[in-house]
Amino acid sequence: MRVQHHIVIVEDDPVTRAKLASYFLAEGYKVSEAGDGEQMRAIMSRYPADLLMIDINLPGEDGLKLTREQRERSDVGIILVTGRSDTIDRIVGLEIGADDYVTKPVEHRELLARVKGLLRRVGKNRLPQAASATRQFHGWTLEVPRRTLQAADGTFVELTGAEFKLLAVLTANPGQVLSRERLLHEISRREWDASDRTVDVLVRRLRRKLQDNPRAPRIIITSHGEGYFFAPDAAQHAFASAN
Repeated sequence: MRVQHHIVIVEDDPVTRAKLASYFLAEGYKVSEAGDGEQMRAIMSRYPADLLMIDINLPGEDGLKLTREQRERSDVGIILVTGRSDTIDRIVGLEIGADDYVTKPVEHRELLARVKGLLRRVGKNRLPQAASATRQFHGWTLEVPRRTLQAADGTFVELTGAEFKLLAVLTANPGQVLSRERLLHEISRREWDASDRTVDVLVRRLRRKLQDNPRAPRIIITSHGEGYFFAPDAAQHAFASAN
């Protein structure tokens, strides 16, 4: 028997909310409706959610604040729905913990496909290929289970959610060129187009935090016209191969 996933739609416009709720109910999901953050919390205190569909432009506490709050508490799937389409908004949403980002007007079938994909991903507990990995490179230590990045002197460097996901994917595939399309799909399950600079912006930020000179990078290398790849520390890589 199919598991009935619980979706909470957080949208202040009652017409839009009702249409989304009706569509996902017809698709076999359990659906709850909330007009703001307070109603969302009340619902979740009674019925744990598998996925939150949150409008950014909510009255009072906006969708970004609610996303940040929920991500600190749980690994629930989060899709932001908004009329905004600027790249910076997409990056901010991903950095604070959203899994995906859909702009209005929403095409219901496309949204359904994203919901299905995200629920599968959440069910696998995310980044399954890196579930218990500790990775050391160029003096850095990335603890994947703890989601921490530590420098050689013992200090911790704070990573946003999107930065962590990107670094985890790159380090899981050393020496392999990963396209921008694949990287964006891995960190957000979004489709990539040539005008989308999300991955490039995140790579710039990671290089800055890793003290990786963008003019002559040693860690995250650009493969022109193709994407990026992670270059492991030569000595450590040779030692690991020998063992």
